Amino acid sequence: MAQDGKAEKLSGRIEGVVYHNESNDYTVLEIADKDDNLITAVGIIPFAFEGENVVLTGHWAYHKEFGKQFAFDSFEKTLPEEVEGILQYLSSRTVKGVGPVTALKIVNRFGTDTFDIIENHPEWLADIPGITLKKAATISESFREQTGIRGVMMFCRDFMGTGEITKVYKRLGAGAVGIIKANPYILCEEDYGIAFDKADAIAMSLGIAGDDEHRILSGIKYILSYNAHTNGHTCLPTEKLLSATAQILAIPEQRIYEALLRFIEDGELSEYKQDGTAFIMSRQVDDDEDTVARHLHRLANEAVSYRTDDAASLIEKVEVSLGIDFAVLQRKALYCSLENGVMILTGGPGTGKTTVIKALISIYKSLGVKCVLAAPTGRAAKRMSEATGVEAKTVHRMLEMERSPSDGVLFARNEKDPLSEGVVIVDECSMLDLSLTAALLRAIKRGGRLILIGDSDQLPSVGAGNILADLIATGRIGTVRLTEIFRQSKESLIITNAHRINKGERPVLNITNNDFFFVRRERESEITDTIAELIVERLPKTYGRSIRDRIQVISPSRKGAAGVENLNATLQERLNPESKFKREKASHGTVFREGDKVMQIVNDYEIEWERNGARGVGLFNGDIGEIRTIDLKNEKMLVLFDDRLAEYSFDMLDELELAYAITIHKSQGSEYPVIIVPMYSCPPMLMTRNLLYTAVTRARSMVILVGRSDIPARMVENNREILRYTTLTSKIRDYY
Repeated sequence: MAQDGKAEKLSGRIEGVVYHNESNDYTVLEIADKDDNLITAVGIIPFAFEGENVVLTGHWAYHKEFGKQFAFDSFEKTLPEEVEGILQYLSSRTVKGVGPVTALKIVNRFGTDTFDIIENHPEWLADIPGITLKKAATISESFREQTGIRGVMMFCRDFMGTGEITKVYKRLGAGAVGIIKANPYILCEEDYGIAFDKADAIAMSLGIAGDDEHRILSGIKYILSYNAHTNGHTCLPTEKLLSATAQILAIPEQRIYEALLRFIEDGELSEYKQDGTAFIMSRQVDDDEDTVARHLHRLANEAVSYRTDDAASLIEKVEVSLGIDFAVLQRKALYCSLENGVMILTGGPGTGKTTVIKALISIYKSLGVKCVLAAPTGRAAKRMSEATGVEAKTVHRMLEMERSPSDGVLFARNEKDPLSEGVVIVDECSMLDLSLTAALLRAIKRGGRLILIGDSDQLPSVGAGNILADLIATGRIGTVRLTEIFRQSKESLIITNAHRINKGERPVLNITNNDFFFVRRERESEITDTIAELIVERLPKTYGRSIRDRIQVISPSRKGAAGVENLNATLQERLNPESKFKREKASHGTVFREGDKVMQIVNDYEIEWERNGARGVGLFNGDIGEIRTIDLKNEKMLVLFDDRLAEYSFDMLDELELAYAITIHKSQGSEYPVIIVPMYSCPPMLMTRNLLYTAVTRARSMVILVGRSDIPARMVENNREILRYTTLTSKIRDYY
């Protein structure tokens, strides 16, 4: 596109929004100038609505296909003041509850006072036939939100996109601009989710000095937060923290160190020395680790310890009632639970962990002690319920999570109002992160017991921390590792291969009449097509069409020929293609279509859902659902997560992604009847033994590996451990 001349200004009214790209706010507008000439204008502008007055600054340009255009690089917007513009603005459905017919009624009644009436006297709207007081309130609320967003947008337009501006407005409200001006770095806090570089750019535009202590503190917190979310670290060695912070702030390490000492002294950050190294962490992480250590010590000291003779009698009785002869290590686990206030049970698939859980429930029931079962995810809780015949809840639901506008996420169950049950049994504990573990321990009553069950050889949690491994490493908590594979499990090649992988042995890939299959494809470009063929044709032909819904593709990486992104694009096209009978919505580079399989990719503690008429809140990173309906008129989408129906407004779609394929990391804690795993060359950190082990152990009935024959062996041989900086193990030892 050729440009000519110096910068010019174009003033007019938006007559139409021809095109808008939600991912980057690139927009094509039709502008009516003062002489009512229609001009095509192109540039970056969020929240552009018909009827708005704009002043665009840019250049005239010539497009080889579309001709003369005005290419703008900055803009100013105001609401229309004349009746025609007001009517056009309201008729464009910018304000919820107002369409062309209602807009005409309102403007005919109130004329140029329309916006003032909507904002300040909405009850007057109810005098118009067809507008109830409730609808009037909805109209006013939507208009005030648009007005508030406009102010934030005008201030932040050069630094953020539409979705980010909306999120900031929802968090900060009408006073957002003043709050940001006072300290732009508040945007980097967890609730806002704005990248540090964007907040930093706003700060620089306001003239905040490069070595301002707000900036230094925010830079340190950003490095800590980034490492928590990306690498799972709860803390960092001081030297690494200083080096990384100096790099992003471009100021000397000494200046940062001087400020760091003050932040520690003022309680903004915490320091803990471990094995001769000083570690820095947020105050919240320090409090959470201390909470975990303190409550573990409390539970260990307060629980009733049953005598060996009494324990033996209880175990013998449950053997008779369940018709089971416990293996040596299973029996040891039951003794350990009766002797200790906190017990860890770990082991791979097929080693009898579920049998121990059933026995524990029976033993404590005979003692008149109530048990409650929980798991970190909904799928894991559902599987626990099916295996034991006893209801299991998510940890969040068990703790009665709620959201406070001022205090963020809260749990109704805590030290002041603990759980009533005397024994808390939590499965899939490798998925527990630090903050959830702290909340869990606060909620266990005096004299209560905690039994943690999980596979310590799986990948650590998606969230920060390495809870299960850290607790075992203390040597202070009763731990039993089940190692014997039971006869019925030995018949499964899934379980056999899982244990071979875990021991550093290559999986058996040449047996074709079991539950573990290998489809060789040496060219990586063929892997995705083969996976699609398996799901669409070959497996349904052998096992019936219904098997499609029982398959989950899990890949080591997002990138590459057989990475999650390419797989999702291919599988959506094959399994749920474009159709005139299915509505769809493009957002942030992804097309969402009715019938698509999707995943929630962040913890959202505010989103509402409905289950059998009952309402609840909260969806979590890794929850998988299906898009049931897309309402283009009202800009919302309904997604069914198992039995929970959740509503998403279109500005929330950055929380979802397609889930025909997901990463192995995201599959943690879930179990699927059939898994298909592409085997292709990835970065070394993603080609590890425990990644392959975690993948294989996600399957209940069938594993299919598709790809290069050398990849499984290379992954088994790469026993690289994932390093996570934490100080929890040392803090627990401090208490014991």
